[in-house]
Amino acid sequence: MIDLNHSVFVTGTDTGVGKTRVATLLLRQWAAQGLAVAGLKPVAAGAQLTPAGLRNDDALALASAASVLLPYSVINPCCLPQATAPHLAASAVGQRIDCGQLLSQCRAALAPLDRAVVEGAGGWLVPLAEPSQPGAPAPTLADLAVGLGLPVLVVVGVRLGCLNHALLTMAAIRSSGLPLAGWVGCVVDPTFDGIDDYRGALTQCLPAPCVGWVPWSP
Repeated sequence: MIDLNHSVFVTGTDTGVGKTRVATLLLRQWAAQGLAVAGLKPVAAGAQLTPAGLRNDDALALASAASVLLPYSVINPCCLPQATAPHLAASAVGQRIDCGQLLSQCRAALAPLDRAVVEGAGGWLVPLAEPSQPGAPAPTLADLAVGLGLPVLVVVGVRLGCLNHALLTMAAIRSSGLPLAGWVGCVVDPTFDGIDDYRGALTQCLPAPCVGWVPWSP
């Protein structure tokens, strides 16, 4: 159970920390309440070619947990085949991700929904495109999140090093001006013997409430 009653942008302390698991749990909770809900994965890098086109597993999982059926192209408008940083995956196929276009597409998809989850890719500051010139700021997923204006839910992959990753991620989110909806702990390394200690340390150190704790499920 994740204790949230509003739409969120879901980011993580790293890639592979359970963002999609948390997002689908939220969607199923809300759908069970009779709400019109759906999940968006604006950018996905890592997809399989199917008869219907490129399909990403995370985006398909969001679709399966929703109560509102959306076209795949609305759920995941930017789907890239290579599992790497989005700007590199786009470059590999001769594309450039347009953050402004993604923002418009997401806003249109969110408008008719009661609640939604917008899931990022990787961590908070994953680049979406090359900088306009060397040393200039590159557009990132954080820019998309700021444009949407949703509270941010941070999924913390609980393992050695997660305290630093979680604190850095939340500091960056707060500096963006977006509110923190809270954090969810996801045990990505069930053999890690410091789980209980780290749960207490995260609760004490992070500047947002813990709204859920989920076991890892690959």
